[in-house]
Amino acid sequence: MKYRPANKEDLPFIVAMIAHDKLGMLREDYKDPLPEKYYQAFQNIDADQNQELIVIENDAGEIIGTMQLSFIQYLTYQGGIRAQIEAVRIREDQRGKGVGENLFLWAIERAKERGAHLLQLTTDKKRPEAIQFYKKLGFKDSHEGMKLHFTK
Repeated sequence: MKYRPANKEDLPFIVAMIAHDKLGMLREDYKDPLPEKYYQAFQNIDADQNQELIVIENDAGEIIGTMQLSFIQYLTYQGGIRAQIEAVRIREDQRGKGVGENLFLWAIERAKERGAHLLQLTTDKKRPEAIQFYKKLGFKDSHEGMKLHFTK
């Protein structure tokens, strides 16, 4: 497997994976051609040195997974850096083969390389399998997360 930064040509594959689950189907707008808003978001992510949109390729060069790592500088923890994982997806036919676990092990090492003192993630409570997967990897449910959604 190869881990690399995503490029513009990868976006249709990435968005297809993000949209292909019970929650993604409700909030994403995947179609061909891909809506411009995804390309605009990619440009913003790509231009930000504290954002890393990563894809995983198999030996045939096919994208089989993705995630976004964000590095957040803050004042607590003596000016520490917090790494956050978002939008983790593994292509459906690759699940259960260790791809996700390897992706997380890679992300843990990447966060350490960037000087982060912790790696965090959020997951929807409607994804109990994901919660168990994260716990198996050593993540602890240490905080209660809250959101305030804005209507458009």
